[in-house]
Amino acid sequence: MGKLVRCITNDGSAFACALNSTDIVREIQRIHQSMPVITAALGRLASAASIMGYLLKGEKDTITLRMKGGGPAGSLIAVARSNGSVKAYVDNPAVELPLNSMGKLDVRGAVGTEGSLSVIRDLGLKEPYVGQTPIVSGEIAEDITSYYALSEQIPTVCGLGVLVDRDLTPRAAGGFLVQLLPFADPACITAIEENMKTMPPVSSLIDQGTTPEEICRLLLRGLDPDLLDESSPAYHCDCSRSRVERTLSSLNLQELAEMRDEDHGCEVCCHFCETRYTFTQGELEHIIARKQSQG
Repeated sequence: MGKLVRCITNDGSAFACALNSTDIVREIQRIHQSMPVITAALGRLASAASIMGYLLKGEKDTITLRMKGGGPAGSLIAVARSNGSVKAYVDNPAVELPLNSMGKLDVRGAVGTEGSLSVIRDLGLKEPYVGQTPIVSGEIAEDITSYYALSEQIPTVCGLGVLVDRDLTPRAAGGFLVQLLPFADPACITAIEENMKTMPPVSSLIDQGTTPEEICRLLLRGLDPDLLDESSPAYHCDCSRSRVERTLSSLNLQELAEMRDEDHGCEVCCHFCETRYTFTQGELEHIIARKQSQG
């Protein structure tokens, strides 16, 4: 289970969120059996989604981040709820790439830079809010920062990191988000800029045992930050047999009949948690009969 906290400056000029997502990213790697560069990429995106989800107000609100940059990873998707819990998926978890010129995992090379970042907020309204911006780096944190600047016009700084151990499992993972609130004091802006200059990588901080609250206080040093709230997010997939059955019911009668008669049943696998749901020939017949009765 992760730890996510939010702190606000004493004068209300800015707030910071920080997340320890090590357990969440370990679950991502376990489920998808991802190679290190994909664990880093998907772990970063899931961490960002968790923080952004926590900023939602409604209990049932969700946010979806989708990156498609033309790299060998294909599409990366992370979906988070307002308590910060998150699930994630990648088209190709088996990507292996040489280290980049800095000797680090080549997340940019795996994600690619010829595409876009889509942010979909489902707030329970008739239509979800959809924002889309070009990928600027493929490193994900810079792309989240750019999204806020271009799509929402909110001055934001995002940091994300995943440290993968020699046994290919995540050793430390997390992220932070700092946002200026309307009419922020110029002195607050200057202080945050100075703090960012000396800020170590977030994965290094977490690996050293620094807590999310301590990370927030580093980001807002000199601004008398107060702890606003906190959460314990986890990797959580909300799939269920009844939900899969509703999806099958949405197929047309011909498709259902083909699965019944040619395949004698079907198996549906959830991309987010790898749970498999099996429907027998008789169960498909029941779905078909119910669909026919409904006209």
